[in-house]
Amino acid sequence: MTPRSDAEFEAERIGSPSRARRVDLRRTLYSFRHAGRGFAWALSSQANLRVHFVAAAVVLIAALVLRFSVIEFVALVLCFTVVVAAELFNTTLEVLIDYAWPEHHPMIGRAKDVAAAAVLVAAAGAAIVGVLLFARHILLQLS
Repeated sequence: MTPRSDAEFEAERIGSPSRARRVDLRRTLYSFRHAGRGFAWALSSQANLRVHFVAAAVVLIAALVLRFSVIEFVALVLCFTVVVAAELFNTTLEVLIDYAWPEHHPMIGRAKDVAAAAVLVAAAGAAIVGVLLFARHILLQLS
């Protein structure tokens, strides 16, 4: 059965073989719409995610001013992407844990701490890459 309306498409079972075999633009657009809605919610509700985006914008503007090469820009963008993805996974885990276990439990706290540590590791790695790239350009400007 091929769904003819949005409601029929949404009602069709996600794991069904007919839905999995079918490649159509509507299904792709639905997944982008859901991803966009999730991203917008995370951006509006997570202060740390907004901080990461502001930091990325400042760093990219500074990289433009210092005339970074294309490969250096790619390195910066990849670093930002990893940090934002880690933050989104952390947010996902926290939301699911808060929903499934509203009461406090030490193991739940540990899981949240480990997810936050993953974001910290990604951000520290991105900062190290940034310092190395910017140090090179700043030292060239000073000499």
